[in-house]
Amino acid sequence: MLVLSTWRFGRIAARAALDELERGGSALDAAVAGAQAVEDDPSAMSVGYGGLANAVGTVQLDACVMEGATLACGAVAGLENIRHPAAVARRVMEKTPHLLLVGDGARLFAIQEGFAIENLNTPESVAEWERRGRQEPTARKARSKSREPLSHDTVAVLVCDERGRLAGACSTSGLSHKLPGRVGDSPLIGTGLYVDDAAGAAAATGVGEEVVRAGGVVLIVETMRQGHTPQEACEAMIARINSVAKRRGARPAEVGVLALNSDGEIGASCTQATDFVYAVGHAGKVSLRKGAKTAS
Repeated sequence: MLVLSTWRFGRIAARAALDELERGGSALDAAVAGAQAVEDDPSAMSVGYGGLANAVGTVQLDACVMEGATLACGAVAGLENIRHPAAVARRVMEKTPHLLLVGDGARLFAIQEGFAIENLNTPESVAEWERRGRQEPTARKARSKSREPLSHDTVAVLVCDERGRLAGACSTSGLSHKLPGRVGDSPLIGTGLYVDDAAGAAAATGVGEEVVRAGGVVLIVETMRQGHTPQEACEAMIARINSVAKRRGARPAEVGVLALNSDGEIGASCTQATDFVYAVGHAGKVSLRKGAKTAS
């Protein structure tokens, strides 16, 4: 059993996912449990409850799930007032013929499925949103002078169970102070997450627009399908993101990617602009590691 999850709060996700596997849950059960543990943590201000709001002060959540045996998947975007978007994404996968529900439609579906409506703001998240809002003009005009990015830290959870079956989940409140309705890579199957037992699983975190421009993490999975290791595939993806940024005359984006395969091999890489840490859960233990930086 192996779990990978993004960022320092990935320790929470990895622990919850391992616990679910040890209770006999499936790889998908574990991936959703891991994402939900971070969605419930108000100190994770880029995910779920306590996530930072958009430009008009509304928390809009994005999430997706995928399992690698059948390629079943589901997603929601722009979901408001529902704490657990990853679980709603799973219901989209299991209860509808669709892959992605957005906005009011996603919320109505969640309510019909028994999810409770609630205020996702906390006093701390509102204060942080206001503080970052005061800094936003400076951050936009002089990114080279500001090392603090607006929040965009997705929790991505990749799971390999004891039989080598794969699953994954992503969940985020997206870029803080984003325009209402903005959607990044996280709820887009093939872009922020892709899982195929026959090749591997991969997920991204960071500036979603840059992941979309580069073609998404399905490229990582396809690179593994060609016989490359997860680490080689991750580094190839980051090299592509760097190349796309260079073509646009932009600085390398803040992006990190994770991958694993059914043999338990893992990979992690990030751009030079990113201090990417991720959690690894294995043999009942959870540890943090640093993603290898891939040069421009």
